Amino acid sequence: MSFRVLGIDPDQFSHLYELADDDLAAAGAKRYVVNAKPGFPDRVEVRDMEIGECAILLNYEHQPADTPYRSRHAIFVRQGAKVALDMIDAIPEVIRIRPISLRAFNEQGEMVDADLSDGEVLVPLIERFFSDPDVAYLHAHYAKRGCYAARIIRA
Repeated sequence: MSFRVLGIDPDQFSHLYELADDDLAAAGAKRYVVNAKPGFPDRVEVRDMEIGECAILLNYEHQPADTPYRSRHAIFVRQGAKVALDMIDAIPEVIRIRPISLRAFNEQGEMVDADLSDGEVLVPLIERFFSDPDVAYLHAHYAKRGCYAARIIRA
């Protein structure tokens, strides 16, 4: 079964890229200089940022459905990211090297299934979830901190 891993649209964040640190703080965000790899997973390009790059930490609503599963959490975005990842039938390295909580949602935004997996063996779980016709999309979360990683849809 074919699937697509999608990063977040960078247009939602571009207004933050050139803000001074005080202005970022007023917007509820914070700039970091990346000092470890892995360690700062970008949600637009869906990759670990390189040492020396600038990351913006902000709160993001990744599950906007009007259900009890509506959710927002902290994410990193690479300052200057312009193109969202759109990868077919492959798992990006940033996800592949981490434990992942995979959550399956129906069209109404209700969670219908969830499981934990090492990123290296995530494909069979994606296929199992998408074999259920009630599953409309998946959210991958980094299991240790619970942060949203990427959206996965049928290709």
